[in-house]
Amino acid sequence: MTRNEELFIRAQRHIPGGVNSPVRAFRSVGGTPCFFERGEGPYVWDADGKRYIDYVGSWGPLILGHAHPVVVRAVQEAAARGLSFGAPTAGEVELAEVLVDMVPSMEMVRLVSSGTEATMSAIRLARGFTGRDALIKFEGCYHGHSDSLLVKAGSGMLTFGNPSSSGVPADLAQHTLVLDYNNAQQLHEAFAKHGDKIACVIVEPVAGNMNLIAPKPEFLKAMRDLCTKHGAVLIVDEVMTGFRVGLGSAQGLYGIAPDLSTFGKVIGGGMPLGAFGGRREIMQKIAPLGPVYQAGTLSGNPLSVAAGLATLALIRQPGFYAALTAKTRRLCDGLVAAARQHGVKFSAQAIGGMFGIYFRASPPGNYAEVMECDKDAFNGFFHALLDAGYYLAPSAFEAGFVSAAHGDADIDATVTAAQAIFKRFSAKQ
Repeated sequence: MTRNEELFIRAQRHIPGGVNSPVRAFRSVGGTPCFFERGEGPYVWDADGKRYIDYVGSWGPLILGHAHPVVVRAVQEAAARGLSFGAPTAGEVELAEVLVDMVPSMEMVRLVSSGTEATMSAIRLARGFTGRDALIKFEGCYHGHSDSLLVKAGSGMLTFGNPSSSGVPADLAQHTLVLDYNNAQQLHEAFAKHGDKIACVIVEPVAGNMNLIAPKPEFLKAMRDLCTKHGAVLIVDEVMTGFRVGLGSAQGLYGIAPDLSTFGKVIGGGMPLGAFGGRREIMQKIAPLGPVYQAGTLSGNPLSVAAGLATLALIRQPGFYAALTAKTRRLCDGLVAAARQHGVKFSAQAIGGMFGIYFRASPPGNYAEVMECDKDAFNGFFHALLDAGYYLAPSAFEAGFVSAAHGDADIDATVTAAQAIFKRFSAKQ
């Protein structure tokens, strides 16, 4: 029995499913999850000592790679001064200033401890600001696990939703309207029917939780125009895309100005940190200035702030995103070429440091098209790459991530390994 298997058996005795976040359990792909012991640059080592080239990067935060020495040193120095104070620090003021400077749509920002906290708080704030209850989200977009967001579509796309998780009250879910991602016409119809009830629209500007889905420009424009016309708050969830797809995040890349934005992952440099912010008149409704309550004992934690400041300073260096984007495209182009060489139905696309791979002829544009992908083919591909020492997200419905630490040799080795797998796939067809 391997050390990974031993740990998984132990974990299941006292941790539900043996994991502290569901996708880690490998239920989607089968097999035993990897228990990692250390990481350095683009590499991770599991409990059995096996090394992998990592394309998960802690689900996106590690844009500089694992254990970047500048970030580690910043955390060590902060830890030596104290782990937590539950009181203001100069570091959180500096981080707020940096975020407001980097994100033109944000005039004020509040730090929290996770992306879920950020989106949950932004929705509460939007409801408090507008005095309305209803919100619009999109099928396949994930915004954390707060009750208002664990909702599936109703019997028709213009009816309010039903709970998608046990424990979510139906009378809460009924305030959430679930529409198709990238469908501008549905947005127009929803606002025509419910415009005076809608507090906010929340969207992943690049969907990353049903694999990587690029937005249509007309979809984002309709969202902005309709929110402005009807007095609703547009919330752009940049927890995953923030500083991942470009220095201006997705809102800069696509030229959309939200009323509120949420951030996480990269802004914490691998430490637990989230943020939400936006227009001053909205943010001033938050306690202690206004009636919308939000609080957190570890908000603005000095270790997380130190890691975030160090990371944001490094990614602002000239040429950083051009290099990161080129590496990610090199990976996707190489995988597509390798699949075509062996006649395997496969596609891929890259946006900044994020990528999606699909066992489908072309990249999907919405949830229904994602579900057309060959999940069994992905699972076989995943395990073959894992055996060869390459770690992808253990699900066909998650985006992948390249870091600045990945070198051309790492990318090319991955493509070579994939080519051998595609050849085996072709032989079985």
